[in-house]
Amino acid sequence: MSVGSLLNEKQQEAMRYTQGPLLVLAGAGSGKTSVITQKIAYLVQECRIPAHRITAVTFTNKAAREMKERVTRHLSKEQSKGLSVSTFHTFGLNLLRIELKHTPLKNNFSILDADDCKRILMDLMHRDNLANADSKELIAKAMKKISDWKNDLILPEQAHVTCETEEDVHLAHLYQLYERNLRAYNAVDFDDLIVLPTRLLQDNAEVRDKWQNRVRYLLVDEYQDTNTAQYMMVKLLVGVMGQFTAVGDDDQSIYAWRGAKPENMALLKDDFPRLKVVKLEQNYRSTNVILNAANAVIGNNPHIFEKALWSDKGRGEAIRVITCRNDDDEAERVVKDLITHKLMNGKNWKDYAVLYRGNFQSRVIETQLRQMQIPYKLSGGQSFFARAEIKDIMSYLRLIINPEDDSAFLRIINTPKRAIGPVTLEKLGLFAQENHLSLLGASADQRLAMVLPKKAMTQLHEFAEFIQRFTEELHDHDDPVPLVRQFINEAGYVDYIRENAATPAQEKSKFDNIESLYSSIQNLINKAEDVDERNIESAIRKLVLIDMLEQQQEEQDQDKVNLLTLHAAKGLEFPYVYMMGLEEELLPHRNSIASETIEEERRLMYVGITRAKQGLTMTLAEQRKNGGQMKQMTPSRFLDELPQNDIEWLGRKKPAGAADVDPKEQARRAIENLKALMKR
Repeated sequence: MSVGSLLNEKQQEAMRYTQGPLLVLAGAGSGKTSVITQKIAYLVQECRIPAHRITAVTFTNKAAREMKERVTRHLSKEQSKGLSVSTFHTFGLNLLRIELKHTPLKNNFSILDADDCKRILMDLMHRDNLANADSKELIAKAMKKISDWKNDLILPEQAHVTCETEEDVHLAHLYQLYERNLRAYNAVDFDDLIVLPTRLLQDNAEVRDKWQNRVRYLLVDEYQDTNTAQYMMVKLLVGVMGQFTAVGDDDQSIYAWRGAKPENMALLKDDFPRLKVVKLEQNYRSTNVILNAANAVIGNNPHIFEKALWSDKGRGEAIRVITCRNDDDEAERVVKDLITHKLMNGKNWKDYAVLYRGNFQSRVIETQLRQMQIPYKLSGGQSFFARAEIKDIMSYLRLIINPEDDSAFLRIINTPKRAIGPVTLEKLGLFAQENHLSLLGASADQRLAMVLPKKAMTQLHEFAEFIQRFTEELHDHDDPVPLVRQFINEAGYVDYIRENAATPAQEKSKFDNIESLYSSIQNLINKAEDVDERNIESAIRKLVLIDMLEQQQEEQDQDKVNLLTLHAAKGLEFPYVYMMGLEEELLPHRNSIASETIEEERRLMYVGITRAKQGLTMTLAEQRKNGGQMKQMTPSRFLDELPQNDIEWLGRKKPAGAADVDPKEQARRAIENLKALMKR
């Protein structure tokens, strides 16, 4: 089969055009990866460009890996020899290593991770006597500001010119000290992997000429996500000849918060007057109802390049919008609706995705799914049981129901700190081993005085007595959850979170997660069918079992409902999608409303809509919990931008002029689906 034979007319046009700079405006689900991979094969086989003279760059290792795998299906091993398909950062690292003598770096330079960079900044802030040097919020702000300066190619000595506040002036000074330290350590941070090669190409004509000759053809994926430094790197690599293909979609640019600039697509027209634009508008994923909604919403954003998605997959089901009383009701209705749909249509759990704006929204939906024993997979955030605060409290509770649980003991003995050091724990471990005791049992043993100093022994005795006291009280109590709350408070864990949370928002999130755990315990006790199981021990054992099953099945069992943030969902697709929280201040987010950057939120809405292949349901709550209070919510402005003829409004309210849903028609369809399912 010849290369490109399965591509549509527009895709083939993009593949075959090699006479100059090309922008492929690739709408959601329009097969852009096929165009890139088959164009690489076309360049090698038809244009006779050696693979080692072709470079393709993208943003994630996963995307680069997939691209390379797909290219090798079209090329032989010999034909693909030397082909460079990588992330921007990997490409930059390779360039630095090859051109090391032209950089301020020496052999074996280190690449520092975020924690290393934080430690350097913290030390510098202390040395500089900067106010609030221990503030995690200030360190995070300093890291972000320095990263922004770097990605905008602003040198440390230039940064003060851009300062607007006194704090910015301090941070500009910190930027200079930070850069000096990195060079002294012969180290680079993550941003340097783009910034240093770009500056080198900019300042050194010899290196620039060498790389422009080396890269005869450049392909750039997800072009809308490039920042200033990445844009300059591309421009410097291709030179005046402009032998490149940039593939992107300005409507899916959702990473401004990490430096992405969708306006880079517009800059291409200025920097390369001969730029050819090919639009990929045929969508291979969704029905036309879904695409009409996406087109209608994104049409409210200003555009340099206009496009409209279409599909040959027919009209499809109407989009449903469900108004719920509050966020608990929203989660319950989504889960019940999902279960009903799965039963009636014989689908798999993995066919469903629940999307939301912020990670905090997953808590209520996770609680509902756990209660209904539905398997789920959390992306773009941690699983409920993987969160540190949940692991900590579960370890306290595991020790309550099983004093022999040494791993639980080791996790919590110094959480919060109890001045029990590693030497003490080592001696305790040996004593426990020799006397066939658990670590908790050994902590209560009076013979410990023979192997430990008095202070260490007293600390361990007090901890063991504390656990023992609450173990007895919890087992004898009819209503154990308030006692669990007291137990965690007296353990010092609440104060520990307050002292260690990086920001007030993180503190609130951790406490909300703990409250969710308490609710789960209470629900398991209340719903236990057997009277003997309505106790703390049974509830905790069930939660531990759920946790273990989650871990065991992570790789083996992928038939799970998908829970994702809208950001994490980009690039993915699912037969049926639920989008939660269609309210003002949530989607669009309050920060975007305040800073008047609604366009990016609208692009996020567009990304969410275009993840759905067959069915799309949106939900909103009239009230939502906020800081312990119920807050009245306003429906999202994006709901008004949907084509109302394609929407079914369900629940408590619908806007004037919206189509009514006939309950008899709904019931008839449900019965027909059930009959069809029974015949299978």
